[in-house]
Amino acid sequence: MSDSPPVSQHELDTCGLYCPEPVMMLHNTVRDMAVGEVVEVIATDPATERDIPKFCHFLGHELLYQQVSAGEYRYWLRKAAPST
Repeated sequence: MSDSPPVSQHELDTCGLYCPEPVMMLHNTVRDMAVGEVVEVIATDPATERDIPKFCHFLGHELLYQQVSAGEYRYWLRKAAPST
């Protein structure tokens, strides 16, 4: 992981939503992105600390950076090419 947040082409605000909604919204957002683009996810659900890394691992996307501050969770991930 990088030392600072990367530039993102997309932002997904899931504040106030709880599992499984943030990951469902992230799945829809990533589906509409181009390969290599970066999305920044903003969340307030602590379960995202578990769910978003697992989402990336399971689908092959790259978790570039994550940050927690004052009950706000931020994640930057890069969309991977579909596996063949």
